[in-house]
Amino acid sequence: MDIRLKEVSKSFGKVPVLKNVSMEIRQGDIICLLGPSGSGKSTLIRLMLGALAADSGEIRFGDTRVPNLPLLGNVGYMPQNDAVYTDLSGEANLTFFGRLHSIPRALLKERIEAVLEMTDLTCDRNKLVRDYSGGMKKRLSLAAALLHEPEVLLLDEPTVGIDPVLRKKIWEAFRELQARGKSIVVTTHVMDEVAWCDKAALLYGGEVIEYGAVDELLKKTEQGRIEELFFRASSGEREEVSS
Repeated sequence: MDIRLKEVSKSFGKVPVLKNVSMEIRQGDIICLLGPSGSGKSTLIRLMLGALAADSGEIRFGDTRVPNLPLLGNVGYMPQNDAVYTDLSGEANLTFFGRLHSIPRALLKERIEAVLEMTDLTCDRNKLVRDYSGGMKKRLSLAAALLHEPEVLLLDEPTVGIDPVLRKKIWEAFRELQARGKSIVVTTHVMDEVAWCDKAALLYGGEVIEYGAVDELLKKTEQGRIEELFFRASSGEREEVSS
């Protein structure tokens, strides 16, 4: 389903975090929300999920306006902080989340095998999560988000703390999901991950400073590096402050 954001703003107290964010995400797109810490990426993901209410503007998944509880059955969400139970094993966590989604028992077994394989946790499935490393907990959170085969994935920095080889495998899996019509929104501050995405929204100071196809954005740079667009925005801000 297509996702549309129109003039979305959010403040915490008197501090504006997002300012008039508008974009359209077509079904089957992989979109990267790229920006430094504090740029509003995680807040935007939570607004799209419906976990936060926007101060103004609207977000729609197809014809459905967010927040909408039934819609969550078609959304997989991975928060920035690990959302797993440390006193359970990895497999027990996935079984719990699978039952929350009412996945039939036989299918749940298949899905658990698939997501454990994708996140390279098969050999650690019976280990208590309290004994997992930080990267393993991150991978388990990703596995839980993928478990019910949602139509839309909202993933907040899913590859942080993951080694380069597995990171490449995960992005290849995202491409496979895309080929099946899934829409994926990924936040990251790792600039080279933008190469895996169809489009990128560059957030800086709570605003979308650029949004479009990755190839088109790179044409706006001198050296083919997406971070040049952030340097340009930062320089412009400094010039405006000093004038």
